[in-house]
Amino acid sequence: MSSSDENDASKADQLQKKLTELAELAGGLAHEIRNPLSTISLNLQILKEELSPPESVRDRRMQERIVTTEKECRRLEQFLNDFLQYARVLELNCIPTDLSDYVDRFIADIRPDLDAAGIEVSPHLSADLPPVSLDREILHRALRNLARNAQESMRTGGVLEFQTYRSGEEVILEIIDTGEGIPSHVCQRIFETFFSTKPGGSGLGLPTVRKIVEAHGGSIQCASEVGKGTRFRIAFPVEQT
Repeated sequence: MSSSDENDASKADQLQKKLTELAELAGGLAHEIRNPLSTISLNLQILKEELSPPESVRDRRMQERIVTTEKECRRLEQFLNDFLQYARVLELNCIPTDLSDYVDRFIADIRPDLDAAGIEVSPHLSADLPPVSLDREILHRALRNLARNAQESMRTGGVLEFQTYRSGEEVILEIIDTGEGIPSHVCQRIFETFFSTKPGGSGLGLPTVRKIVEAHGGSIQCASEVGKGTRFRIAFPVEQT
């Protein structure tokens, strides 16, 4: 191994160590917040029960404030979960995978939710694709996030299309919806950490998706037009044999 290669390996080891330390710090911080948060939530529940049924205007106002505070506690709990998901060091357990077969199984998992929302699924999955190296469980989380966002953008129904195909030395997955679309100035920022246009959103969903894709050696891009829909394009490198 050349000195240059040794330096690169050393830098990679140092970066991995720093990422691990940050993940451990994030986990400890979330734990310290979650414990008192659980105590607060429990006491709010007890107070609500003691005021039920409310016997005065004052009791009703107190119950309303308790309900509001409980809602904020749940939002903070969800933020902690999203934060831990984003901060976690990904240790992938990758295996050679036919992306079309994988996506077909994924569609079967989410189809009941889409059917209930009046969303038609349109799969266009190429046959005989070269294998890609995937951690199937971790990638499933990323695709779930994208599918959930697409569903939320099609409140009155629509079409969710999945395409797979080969492009050079990459295998491509495109997820296309006919939803509300994303303004261009927002689309440029959707992968930024803590950026969100959703009320109460953590701004960690799509950054986590990008992190998962990039951990697989892949890339993700978004194109959208307001009133017409959104297309996510994920590219995975063909597994080298």
